[in-house]
Amino acid sequence: MVDRIADIWGTRTPFDRGERWPVRVDLKLADGLGEGDVDRWVQSACLLCSNGCACDIAVKDGRMVGVRGRAVDSVNHGRLGPKGLFGSWQGMAGADRLTTPLIRRNGELVPTDWDTAMGAIVERSRALLADKGPLSHGFYSTGQLFLEEYYALGIVGKAGLGTPHMDGNTRLCTATAAASMKESFGSDGQPGSYDDIDECDAIFLYGHNMAETQTVLWMRVLDRLAGPNPPVVVCVDPRDTEVARHATVHLAVHPGTNLALMNGLMHEVIANGWIDEDYIAQHVIGFDELRETVEPWTPEAVAEECGVDAEDVRHAARIFGTSPRVLSTVLQGFYQSAQATASACAVNNLHLVSGRIGVPGNGILQMNGQPTAQNNREAGADGDLPGFRNWENPKHVEELAELWDVDVDQIPHWAPPTHVMQIFRYVEQGSIDLLWVIATNPVVSMPQAERVRRILDREGLFLVVQDLYLTETAKYADVVLPAAGWGEKQGAFTNVNRTVHLSDKAVEPPGEARSDLDIFLDYSRRMDFRTRSGRPLLEWTCPEDGFTAWKECTRGRLVDYTGLSYEKLRGGSGICWPCNDEHPEGTARLYGDGVFPTEFDRCETFGHDLLTGATVGPLKYRALQANGRAILKPAAYMPSHEPPDDEYPFHYTTGRTVYHFHTRTKTGRTPQLNKAAPAAWAEISSEDAERLGIREGDLIRVASRRGEIVVPARVGGVRPGTVFAPFHYGYWERDRTGPNPGEGGPDADRPTEANELTMSEWDPVSKQPILKNAAVRVEKVADGVGPAPAPTTTASRPADPSKVPATVGGPAAEASEDIRPAEESAPADRRF
Repeated sequence: MVDRIADIWGTRTPFDRGERWPVRVDLKLADGLGEGDVDRWVQSACLLCSNGCACDIAVKDGRMVGVRGRAVDSVNHGRLGPKGLFGSWQGMAGADRLTTPLIRRNGELVPTDWDTAMGAIVERSRALLADKGPLSHGFYSTGQLFLEEYYALGIVGKAGLGTPHMDGNTRLCTATAAASMKESFGSDGQPGSYDDIDECDAIFLYGHNMAETQTVLWMRVLDRLAGPNPPVVVCVDPRDTEVARHATVHLAVHPGTNLALMNGLMHEVIANGWIDEDYIAQHVIGFDELRETVEPWTPEAVAEECGVDAEDVRHAARIFGTSPRVLSTVLQGFYQSAQATASACAVNNLHLVSGRIGVPGNGILQMNGQPTAQNNREAGADGDLPGFRNWENPKHVEELAELWDVDVDQIPHWAPPTHVMQIFRYVEQGSIDLLWVIATNPVVSMPQAERVRRILDREGLFLVVQDLYLTETAKYADVVLPAAGWGEKQGAFTNVNRTVHLSDKAVEPPGEARSDLDIFLDYSRRMDFRTRSGRPLLEWTCPEDGFTAWKECTRGRLVDYTGLSYEKLRGGSGICWPCNDEHPEGTARLYGDGVFPTEFDRCETFGHDLLTGATVGPLKYRALQANGRAILKPAAYMPSHEPPDDEYPFHYTTGRTVYHFHTRTKTGRTPQLNKAAPAAWAEISSEDAERLGIREGDLIRVASRRGEIVVPARVGGVRPGTVFAPFHYGYWERDRTGPNPGEGGPDADRPTEANELTMSEWDPVSKQPILKNAAVRVEKVADGVGPAPAPTTTASRPADPSKVPATVGGPAAEASEDIRPAEESAPADRRF
């Protein structure tokens, strides 16, 4: 047994480049139970990060009692991270689960029945459609539903109501991943494979704290590093993360300067001839503009702007330019920072000019932050058109109208889809009067939290919240719908590297809770949405009906699911799309043939100006004559809009801790995880702490132009001049009995929510909020009564461990590990 709170990544199973990653089956059951006590095991995959680790749910007496990794799966080879082992099943079993609908009466949320709750929604919806039209409706969803649910929601919103005001909280985590791939390759869709970790000579992690955000993927890296011929690691991160500690080069840049660094790396790659001229000539356009854009960015210029050593810039560029096989991964450190899309595209540019794409070991993983974010983007619940179609291309809109049997003008395509920051502005202005929030908690997760609370409390807004628990957002609702969650419903979902898994229903949901799919189908029926031929818009009766309909939507597109079925997804490994007659066992990597979906009638976008966000448009795009070639998209570096100054002298950045997911709706109700990181804190460097007279655990005030937090200080490994705060911590624990606004808000106690400080600003292309760039000041409020409640592991470890007791998981945090021969992992035809 291994304490998987203290030992996050478990036992090492080293392997060499080109070998198969060994199997290690991780298992956690409720106390007192053994495998022989389990009544049955139900196939699923974990929903507590974007990795998509396959697992089996243990069921006893009609309850989920544990989880076990699936040895046959290509994604995890049996492993599970701490959140999967402890939080996946325990997080569903909180005593305060929503079990009946709630409705606001005389200012209070009170229990009601489904007919009354849905009737109230439909009544308000119909009245608004009659009075103001479809633009009065907005939907804000998640990255944690199933594929079939997203597709149903997309159809209801686009073909039923006809509103463009649809987005997901994927806008906050990985909108830039999609935008960068559309700009560079012509379409969303991950080029690389997790298997590239097994084959590469170097791994570059750009703003990606993989050790905490995708723990099982980091296990794979650690096992390569422990084996013969380990890859070289280059880390771009302002904190001393676990990734940084394993890096040959750690580029601890100032927050907001990513593009300056990327332009400098490209400058060195070009100057030293580390490019593939033949590949550029045959498969890429835009090289001359790229070369001109990066020309000023010498290593010395990068060093001055980013606060790193010029020789480290040269060293990193040399590693990229001279390593035969390079894997790059990108996440929130780039996506939530200034010039996000331009910075992510710059990673793509490096691989394109060197021809390092689409072959084993040479790959790009523009990562996701959530388990089903990919499906939200694929199915159109984030505003995009389903199947990676282009809203500016009339032919694509006509395809959908024909598929759904609706009038083409019913599908909103006269302007870009509305992103969530604009949706909330429309709510604020009174344009949107019905907002439906699904499985997300914007009161905690969105920037400038005080403004978000004020918007959701606007008189005249009809707010519907659909969730597992009474979140901080649900307390503002007019109607709260209790949803079934993981293990309580059936559906498929897709991870970062396009691997599709099936999650079967293991147990019944509590009380009267319903699946999100059933709720959407019920709304569609009650609204009596019809096709042109008079049939119900959604005639599905089960999730598999939705999957079948989705397959037809993807036929012939890059995201082709037509070769998949529930039956095919059962029993073995997950399968990567595209999966069709041409690729019956799926496709591990994209673009190995150097052909990209940039043809005019195939591309998902006509592109944008990376500085302004202005669309290129069909005429200029056609003139580019990309015709199957990738597009190099450079951009000039622009400093952050809120740099530190005399009044607010610190950079402020936010992020995750390994033990929690999002706003702690599940992980905060999991004893082992919550014990390891029970409350909010802020991290400051040793140098800054000494100058300000701050010691470990002292209460500090971190203030921006928008708000403040008052939390204990962790004196740790963040770079000098920077303050870091985890964004997970809201206020739901302060009052777990009263379901109404204000009862647990900031005034009830000191403010701790990281987004009290962040800006309402977003990237011009991806529209992703800039959550990692702000200016703050720091002052001591009071002496501490002990160390900060931060973990003593990973990037939040104290600078002086001798002054802080180690995080202890204890017996409840122990899980078993069964290390097996590699041959027991996914069969060759599923491993590609």
